[in-house]
Amino acid sequence: MDRQGSVGQLRQAVEAFGKNYLGTVDRWCVALSGGPDSLALTAVAAGLAPTTALIVDHGLQYDSATVAEAARAQAVSLGCVDAQVVRVRVGNEGGPEAAARAARYAALGAYRDGPVLLGHTLDDQAETVLLGLGRGSGVRSIAGMRPHDPPWCRPLLGVRRVVTLAACEELGLTAWQDPHNSDRRFTRARLRLEVLPLLEDVLGGGVAEALARTATALREDNELIDTLAAQALPECKADAGLRAAALSALPAPVRRRVIRGWLLAGGATGLTDKQIRGVDALVTAWRGQGGVAVGSALRGERLVAGRRDGVLALWREPVR
Repeated sequence: MDRQGSVGQLRQAVEAFGKNYLGTVDRWCVALSGGPDSLALTAVAAGLAPTTALIVDHGLQYDSATVAEAARAQAVSLGCVDAQVVRVRVGNEGGPEAAARAARYAALGAYRDGPVLLGHTLDDQAETVLLGLGRGSGVRSIAGMRPHDPPWCRPLLGVRRVVTLAACEELGLTAWQDPHNSDRRFTRARLRLEVLPLLEDVLGGGVAEALARTATALREDNELIDTLAAQALPECKADAGLRAAALSALPAPVRRRVIRGWLLAGGATGLTDKQIRGVDALVTAWRGQGGVAVGSALRGERLVAGRRDGVLALWREPVR
């Protein structure tokens, strides 16, 4: 690869993203960890529009405050109009990776003053697709990350990680290397260091690009189903429930998408494909069966979806 073209490649990606998705936005934020992906993105973004760097200090490593301050200083030196360190407290729900991600997004959402550019690359997208495949999380998960999911912006989803590394070298930037990224206790680190290289070797290369293309194709199909489900929902509604007869007339993917949206709107949490299909069976394979739990216990209660008089309904019942 011609390393001299790496910065230009990133600039072209960010400019194209801004033109396609951000229209007349005249300033943005960038989430900066200090790692090569976000550091290269910050360098390019600051040269294109007034940029505020947001550095989230998770407090999970002994030197996190020092790393965050170094990233803030780099952002200023790269021409950011503002750079802020936001310290968060990471919980434990969903495991360390999920908890840190939740705390980070909450902080970025609270402190942003415009759309937020994230440094996710094509490699990150490939890892996300593999995680979704391995966990059987359904099409929505396998479809990966959206380039534009307001306020989140991912202009580098078509760029390989090697390009951001080369851009930092070209610009003379010293990027922070997060030790968690090479810690095999974390699932994503093992995917990055073990699984993807093995797949590339076995299948003769091009796996990351193929996974990213798969995500794009599935995401486009997914968005069409979302549109069809939104159009079908009014005909299925029965006060706070859904009419089973109207649901049964829909194509299966659209019907399950209507059910999913209804469950989420009703307070369901942590929905899985298995739960959605269980509720779907109340329509397609009705034999008088009981309801399906669709929410974790809250104050000794759980949320249940069931069928009553031809209508799907939600209610809470005590956990025994």
